Amino acid sequence: MRVARSRAARAAVAEPGPVGSLHRVVDAFGLDTVLLAAVDVQGRLKGKAFDATVLVERLRSNRISPEMCGYVIGTDLGMTPQDRGTFSWESGFGDIALAPDLDRARVLPWEPGTAVVFAHPVDGDRPHPLAPATILTEQLDQLQGLGYEVRVGVETEFAVYESTGADAAAAGWRRLHPVTWDNRDYALDRTTAAAGFSRSLRQALARAGLPVEAVKLESAPGQIEVTFPYGPAREACEQHVLFKHAARALADRQGMAATFMAAPADGVGSGMHLHLSLWAGGEPLIARAEDPHALSELGERAVAGLLEVLPATAPMWAPYVNSYKRLGGPFAPSRIAWGRDNRSCAVRVVGHGPGLHLEVRLPGADANPYLALAAAVAAVRHGVTCDLKPGEPVTGDAGWDEDLPEVPRHAWDAIKAFETSPLACALLGEYVVAHLASLARLDVDHHAARVTDVELARGFAQA
Repeated sequence: MRVARSRAARAAVAEPGPVGSLHRVVDAFGLDTVLLAAVDVQGRLKGKAFDATVLVERLRSNRISPEMCGYVIGTDLGMTPQDRGTFSWESGFGDIALAPDLDRARVLPWEPGTAVVFAHPVDGDRPHPLAPATILTEQLDQLQGLGYEVRVGVETEFAVYESTGADAAAAGWRRLHPVTWDNRDYALDRTTAAAGFSRSLRQALARAGLPVEAVKLESAPGQIEVTFPYGPAREACEQHVLFKHAARALADRQGMAATFMAAPADGVGSGMHLHLSLWAGGEPLIARAEDPHALSELGERAVAGLLEVLPATAPMWAPYVNSYKRLGGPFAPSRIAWGRDNRSCAVRVVGHGPGLHLEVRLPGADANPYLALAAAVAAVRHGVTCDLKPGEPVTGDAGWDEDLPEVPRHAWDAIKAFETSPLACALLGEYVVAHLASLARLDVDHHAARVTDVELARGFAQA
């Protein structure tokens, strides 16, 4: 085995191109599995697991053209397809081609012997216009055309329970025991379960080349927050998708279950905060040169754009019925406002000098980072190109100011505002808006026919 592997290693080193790159990774780490994965509209990895050696050989001989059913980027959270449209029975549920990024295979320490290769949906010789990564790339390219680059840091809250996913399902997702049972925000006296899970997650991500900046306990029972360092926008989204995949896998391996629902329990809200900054020529541009604590004119235009566009694009950062049960709750914004280091605002200006940046606090942990960030980048571009100016920053609790517009509170209202917004259609394209609105409506329809525990408790004896 040692001799055979040595020969394979020499052949891989001599083999140029993307297939050779994948071959080197497979051989160097002794991998037996490669996950060929696309990102769906919900921000999950979807694809197939291939025998590593077979995949390399088939790619080398051009005996495989990766494809998957197109409905992967055209279904709701429960994989329910649309009745009509691009991905439906009306269109026959045809396959879409995938373009694998073989140069960037990544070993997954939480999946023994396995690497993942991201595969991007394509339409002919172009990126598929409805793929989440394409939607983001379109916005980044347009902003780059103005001379600006976005850098992003993501921090996400999620809840962990002392029950496997299978046990939680058998219990109807009720009466689950969180790994912490009280407010442990910033606490360092962690339970054994919480500390062990946090350490294993941090170590696994580091071994995968995805080091986190910090892991901390949050205020709700069982809630953990992970913060990633700043980086390019596309890489930040890819990192976040892999992080969620790792968190679920590692929790299951330890007899626990992790959930990224925005509101997994009454009074619990998990957010995904986007920390954004604008750069050009390797220099940050958000802070004013003469006052490192103040926004530059460019920063002010970016804030104004976010305040105007984000309410009209809510299904991109709050995609489900449950998403809106977080908004207005603990540490989640209820008003569209901005402020300096003010966590009650939808847009928080934080840091100073080169580190001054904007924190968008609207998205929940359930949001697809590609789509949430695409909405934010489109908003920034709108603010910059239209030379918008924000109102005065809020210094108190924005939730108490009735003169400020409210964040959307119901999915149906948000969908209607989204699909009828001339601004959203102009910035994102009518095709994209119609597609995302249609998928969001599927989630509303799913809930509309269900009788909840709350309805029974309030109405069974009293109605």
